[in-house]
Amino acid sequence: MNIVIYGTGGVGGYFGARLAQAGNNVTFIARGKHLEAIQKNGLQLKSFKGDYLVYPANATSNISEVENIDLIIICVKTWQLQEVAEIIKPVLNENTLVISLLNGVNNSEVLTSILGRENVLGGLCKIVSKVEEYGIINHLSYESTIVFGERNNKITEKAQMLESTFVNAGIKTKLADDIQREVWTKFLFISTISAIGALTRSTIGEMIASEEIKKIMIQTSEEIVAIAKAKGVNLSDDIIEKQFQIIDSQPYNTTASLQRDIMDGKPSELEAQNGTIVRMGIELGIPTPVNAFIYYCLLPQEKKARGLN
Repeated sequence: MNIVIYGTGGVGGYFGARLAQAGNNVTFIARGKHLEAIQKNGLQLKSFKGDYLVYPANATSNISEVENIDLIIICVKTWQLQEVAEIIKPVLNENTLVISLLNGVNNSEVLTSILGRENVLGGLCKIVSKVEEYGIINHLSYESTIVFGERNNKITEKAQMLESTFVNAGIKTKLADDIQREVWTKFLFISTISAIGALTRSTIGEMIASEEIKKIMIQTSEEIVAIAKAKGVNLSDDIIEKQFQIIDSQPYNTTASLQRDIMDGKPSELEAQNGTIVRMGIELGIPTPVNAFIYYCLLPQEKKARGLN
């Protein structure tokens, strides 16, 4: 397939490298010194699942240079999604598929509002990875997984073709029969650990070891589930228990990207995670005091990172 990875960070760099390793024609969209390093030295993937060097690597900052695109995988941050959708719109053809692997529950709606419904599938990923240095991606933990599906939850020929592409690249893949449930399940996991990790400046292991912090995390997740069910999402009754089994299984020193961004003074996905729950709670008349506390405690730092203070 002719694939574009829009955003060559820890997520896009990993999945793009694996897709290139499997023989797909992959173009990486990057910028600055990261782009320069990829163009000069290739994209180096370091992973406990096996290292790989994409060399030479097709890399550019301008997607208009790429023709006849079969698939665009968007791996930027959530606040960049609308801008990216406007940028990619002119290069789409009727057969181009677009998937966002971003955290958040509104990504498909943002994309379809700009690109229309025919090209967009719902998606998410599960991975712990980061840019170690310019041109180098480090896959730290978690079995790399892509979950995706048609927004109407039908199993289509194009979705099955895409499933085969991911599987052939050695990526654990799930073609969802209810993508909304899958997106909210991932959202529950990431929004339970990320912002509170930034607030406490603690790793997952440190937080779980604290009975008091773990209790707050459970309260956070209970509020998220209440919002999801009010919106008609079909989550199982034991969803929180299952998510905490996953949280408990993470390496002790694991941190989330939102946490790392806030601690580094960078803009984060705070608005797309706990901020979204607070806003939805207000709209639905559902109290979300724990999420609100975490969100508003971190909001001054978020505004400062975005130059709004």
